[in-house]
Formats: sequence, C-alpha cells, structure tokens
Amino acid sequence: MKPKASIVAQKLLNLYRQEHVIFGGWASVNPVFVEEADDEVIKELALLPTGKSLIQHIKNLRSGKTPMDSIERELLPYGGMMSETIATVPLTSGEWNELANGINAFTPDESGLQNIQKLSVVRKFGDQWLVAIRAALNERPELLDKWAIITKTYRAYYLWKVASDMINQPLSERARAQLQADMPEYETYLPMFGTAGDELLNKLRTFISAREPVESDNAPDAPTTI
Repeated sequence: MKPKASIVAQKLLNLYRQEHVIFGGWASVNPVFVEEADDEVIKELALLPTGKSLIQHIKNLRSGKTPMDSIERELLPYGGMMSETIATVPLTSGEWNELANGINAFTPDESGLQNIQKLSVVRKFGDQWLVAIRAALNERPELLDKWAIITKTYRAYYLWKVASDMINQPLSERARAQLQADMPEYETYLPMFGTAGDELLNKLRTFISAREPVESDNAPDAPTTI
C-alpha cells in the first residue's frame, strides 16, 4: 500500500535536515527526493517548516540546475551552519595523529564507540562531533570509509535506544506519523543487530498499528557487537 503523502513528506524533510550525518551526503538523498516527491507530497511539504526550501531544491534537481550530488548554498538546511562553521576549525598535527589512530583501531561495538568519543579531538566538538570530524576528513579522504563505519555504528545504537524507549510509551498521532516517516531508517539500521534487531523492528511495526505500548518484558539491551 502506498504511504500517505504527509508521511512521505515528513520522511523527505527528515532526510533534508539530516543529510550531514548520512553517508554519501547529497548524492545519497537527492535521488530519493526526485523519485518520491510527487504532486501530493509537494503539497504536504509546502505546509511544513522549511518545506518550501526543500521544494525549491527538488525543482532545481529536476531541472538540472543543481547536480545530483549537490545543493544551492542558499537552500542548505540550518543556513549551512551544520557543514560550514564546523569545517573552519583546524586540527593540529597531534590531533590528526590521535584521530587517525582512533579510527584505525575502531571496532563496531559500544566499546569502540566509547573509545572514539573519549578522544580529545572528538570531545572538543561536543554534540556536533560526527559532523565536525566528517567535515575535517575532507583533508584525509583515505579515512572516510572507516569513518562511515563509525557513523553507521553510532546511528544504529542511537536508533536502538530511541526504539526501545518508544515501544514502552503511549504513541500520539503526531509521534505515530513521525515513526512511520522514520521507518526506512529503522529498517536500514536495526537489522545490523541480527535477530535482536529484527525482533525490535517487528515490535515497532506492531506498535504503529496497535496504538498502545507493546506488551513486553521491556526492550533488551542492544547486542554488544554489530
């Protein structure tokens, strides 16, 4: 069954706002915008905050004005602050060594994430460390593939926690629509946890239709390794 236009619109807006933490950046999300934004979705986007900027971006992509791996500067979400102001912070040679050693030693589990987040070069950026380090690594492209694994691991554990907390709470209609819009991301990341991830994903799907907290013994802790 085709999802409601309002749900698709919210999903596209989420991708637009979160591009800075999505592996592949604009090259990954722009084809989704072009493919899924039909006339009804465009109408729904016009009703959402910053939706008109996304509509213009989609028009630019379809006309060929904007390449499929880019976006016009004036249409950047958050005024471009997520990608531009952070990128101006330079790293010292010592910080580069610490970062490279940390990335090369990373293991895709909670312990590995904790070790990365303990690095001084990471802590200096606070809550924006994912975006800041990704921007800095434009100078060290040989580390980008490994950083992408770190980003995916972080996102997987983050979504596990959000999903686990959610299924034990009543779900408002607004939260239901948000969850439905975010399901493609849950469907991407939760299976990384194997059987446990598939079970949690099924609970989310049941949760959407049940309208009540899912009866369970509370969601289990995330597996220690992805």
